[in-house]
Amino acid sequence: MTRGEGLRADSIHFTLDGSPFRILGGSVHYFRVPRSYWKDRLLKLKACGLNTLTTYVPWNLHEPEKGVYYFHDQLDLEAYIRLAAELDLWVILRPGPYICAEWDLGGLPSWLLRDKNMKLRTTYSGFTAAVNSYFDKLIPRVAALQFKRGGPIIAVQIENEYGSYAKDEQYLLFVKEALMSRGITELLLTCDNREGLNCGGVEGVLQTINLQKFSYGAVQYLADLQPQKPLLVMEYWSGWFDVWGGPHHVFSADDMIAVLKELLERGVSINLYMFHGGTSFGFMNGAVDLGSYRPQTNSYDYDAPLSESGDYTTKYHLLRNLLKCFQNEELPQLPSVQSTHAYEPMVISEHVSLWESRECTEKPFRSDDPVNMENLLLNHNSGQSYGYTLYETTIYRGGALNSRNHVRDRALVFVDKRFIGVLDYRKQEIAVPHSERERVLGLLVENCGRVNYGPALNEQRKGLIGDITLNHTPLKKFTMYSLDMTPSFINSLRSLKWWSTCKTPLYPAFFRGRLIVDGQPRDTFIKLPGWHKGVVFVNGQNLGRHWYVGPQKTLYLPGPWLKTGDNEVIVFEEHRAEGKIHFTDNPLHGKISDVSRQPFCSLL
Repeated sequence: MTRGEGLRADSIHFTLDGSPFRILGGSVHYFRVPRSYWKDRLLKLKACGLNTLTTYVPWNLHEPEKGVYYFHDQLDLEAYIRLAAELDLWVILRPGPYICAEWDLGGLPSWLLRDKNMKLRTTYSGFTAAVNSYFDKLIPRVAALQFKRGGPIIAVQIENEYGSYAKDEQYLLFVKEALMSRGITELLLTCDNREGLNCGGVEGVLQTINLQKFSYGAVQYLADLQPQKPLLVMEYWSGWFDVWGGPHHVFSADDMIAVLKELLERGVSINLYMFHGGTSFGFMNGAVDLGSYRPQTNSYDYDAPLSESGDYTTKYHLLRNLLKCFQNEELPQLPSVQSTHAYEPMVISEHVSLWESRECTEKPFRSDDPVNMENLLLNHNSGQSYGYTLYETTIYRGGALNSRNHVRDRALVFVDKRFIGVLDYRKQEIAVPHSERERVLGLLVENCGRVNYGPALNEQRKGLIGDITLNHTPLKKFTMYSLDMTPSFINSLRSLKWWSTCKTPLYPAFFRGRLIVDGQPRDTFIKLPGWHKGVVFVNGQNLGRHWYVGPQKTLYLPGPWLKTGDNEVIVFEEHRAEGKIHFTDNPLHGKISDVSRQPFCSLL
């Protein structure tokens, strides 16, 4: 089916197919929501009074290895867009290539960093060649779903907040042409915060603004920048993200509604970021580094109108009441709420040590000098992207072990498998006990998440990124094991012969138990009181990290990832296991901090 003209921005109001149109949008990321729940979340978006879905597209999931593409199952973007169309929702697509999104490396694949000269988000030939190859696969899939071709996509965003990065004045033009040359014909947008508007524009593309607290000056600045153009707040921040070791951020529902009411009464179009945050499952969380490195949590609840598990919140109901006033038709009935369940505590039955799990890794890589994670020449020749890397070398004395700030991001240090301390950004030297005999020094280095925003984006190689010294002498002759904890690694782990039921595990270790589900599986939340730090897997699915520092105290476990009967739970634990895994029917967010009472800069 073909249509006439699509979304136009030729006056102070949008038109769609020639009729006045106001964008009432909400962000829901298909890659943060189990596919079984896509329809539920989008029905709730529509029932709230919104007419447009916005979503990013994460390059690092769709092309996890160079030249290897995934667009099926959880990553079936076309199915997600078609579902929106079935529910009478329009779509604004935000394909990047960079997306920010509090997502590892802003959605860029880590294999780009194998090029020592890489300059991300520029017209550097190594980057543009990779973008072109990726867009050759991505854009034809979505071009067919544009408005003029009968689909729901009414606008496409060029990159994301480039005005805050602005490393290359030709870059946005390159992305624009890369989209248009592959068949994108709908309205093109950019988005920036107030400070980035001056540098974030490109000719012929509508600029939009991101904000949380209402500022007449910021909105008027956008209006003055684009006279006789419609105003769109592309990201109205309904809440904020969390970092490990910080508070859980909330934004007052009353404050949110007051700002949205002001914007809507001024005729401004809006898109809530996020309407439903969901979860950065696995190792996909990003990090902040604007002077100090701070990784983000797996929960992307964002204090959004729909909670992490899709529950209605006070914000949802207040927002729905507000949007009723801007509708010509009665809103749909509210979809039912998914039930949750606190399963009985589960006893851990067996464990296997990190050292024994090395059998599950690919053939170890050996080098005179330590090699960063991305450049490990493993069997598949694509390097390691996520998880942990174990570096081992032989030492013949004790003394001062200094990382020279080459640990990215956190290393557990062992001598002959005995833990002696942690090296990270803050602590760069520890004492190695003296001995005259030959010993094995081990460093288990964790990639805690690559920075997703700011000038540090180009410096996100992980593992050991340079020499470490013992008594000022660089250590040599390393053996490196990739503990990436991918599904193939976990499958190999299951079949290991070393699983033990003895009561004294050697840490770090993997712990295993069985959760028996009677009847239809339901959503639940895992909590690990008495445990320290690690990763949780259920039926092979990586739920994400647990860490006693909070604020996230539970991990969301979707019901569709469980099955009636026997379910396998594996926990990788670095330091201390309590022996049981607990479940609750509600998330625990830890200490709360009110975003509306803080200056924006303090949140970064």
